[in-house]
Amino acid sequence: MTIVIEQPQFDVVAERKVAGDPAELVLDGGFAVPDANAFGRTFRNYEEESERKETVEEFYRTNHINQTYDFVRRMREGYGRLDKTEMSIWECIELLNEFVDDSDPDLDMPQIEHLLQTAEAIRKDYPDEDWLHLTGLIHDLGKVLLHPTFGELPQWAVVGDTFPVGCAFDECNVHFKYLKENPDHHNPAFNTKFGVYSEGCGLDNVLMSWGHDDYMCLVAKENKSTLPSAGLFIIRYHSFYRKLTQCSCFLFFFYSSVS
Repeated sequence: MTIVIEQPQFDVVAERKVAGDPAELVLDGGFAVPDANAFGRTFRNYEEESERKETVEEFYRTNHINQTYDFVRRMREGYGRLDKTEMSIWECIELLNEFVDDSDPDLDMPQIEHLLQTAEAIRKDYPDEDWLHLTGLIHDLGKVLLHPTFGELPQWAVVGDTFPVGCAFDECNVHFKYLKENPDHHNPAFNTKFGVYSEGCGLDNVLMSWGHDDYMCLVAKENKSTLPSAGLFIIRYHSFYRKLTQCSCFLFFFYSSVS
């Protein structure tokens, strides 16, 4: 996909936030994360009984079985050519009106509503961070991979929490039990702590399970997006949020990727 946009000028430059120790990275950048949604329900509760619980669990079963290292490499090679079509940001957003994310236990609304609500909520809370408003608006545009124009990939290859492939799967992953059915779980080349990587290699060099995050980041980079690096980081890793704080693999990959 090629995105057609006018090149905006951003005054905000992403900086590395530090605490008392200059070498200490503050991961939240000062942003406050709410504990519950507007209806008082906790976010991403995969065990709570709801109309969507069965759909979500079946999604993760299929996703965890099929997201292998070789599959991700094939997807990145094929879609990295960005040869599907050319369209504007708003045309891309309108395509998402047809889809509901099967992996999300909290939302059953069309994706176009999710994008607009996200951007507006960010604008309300952080009115001076214009790059962040835009990031919120486009963060899920990669879900156009569900559309026939982009190959009509199944939901398990487009949405859901992401995780590193090519190394042992961490038990913090949602419905981890299904990852035991992934062929890579039994492959000695991939099922050790470091797998195909080396300690401190940097998160940018780690393959994540394939989906809309990785695809949209590829699109933004290849189209010379003027978003700061923090915006690109959010786009690629916004579905990796659970692992940022819980998975043991994260820290050994992370620090050399931000230095």
